[in-house]
Amino acid sequence: MRDVNSLNKVILIGRLGQRPEIRHLAQAQGDRSIARFTLATNERLFNPQTNQASIRTEWHNLVAWGKLAEFCERFLETGKQILVEGKIRTRSWQDRDGNKRKSTEIEAFNIVLLGPRESQPPRGNEIDAPYRDSGQDAAPADFPADEEPTGPIGEDDVPF
Repeated sequence: MRDVNSLNKVILIGRLGQRPEIRHLAQAQGDRSIARFTLATNERLFNPQTNQASIRTEWHNLVAWGKLAEFCERFLETGKQILVEGKIRTRSWQDRDGNKRKSTEIEAFNIVLLGPRESQPPRGNEIDAPYRDSGQDAAPADFPADEEPTGPIGEDDVPF
């Protein structure tokens, strides 16, 4: 049951720290893709005593599943400016030494490419519209880091 008075939604605009790391997980129903990458957001801070402005950079760990991960593999490059909509996910696991670990990530469900177009000709039928994940390929809420996720693979085609 979903609490009517709660919302877990994140909207970020920033630049990619590196190309997404893609893994293809074999499952009985077929392959399932996962993309992991970092996004930098900048915040301008002003100090009124010194009249100096400084920039604070915050790094965010992001994960995308299924067709959205394949979109990331194809279109996301280091330094590319994007808008990401997603939700905060925290997961716990035990590392190889038996220590309990915890990480917080943004699970993306919508990515919009921003900034100027590349001067290269388009590869195939590319579009400028955002790519929204259908939700069928989302990670299970209790997916541990050392186990492969399971679940149905969506039959939706990438919209281009």
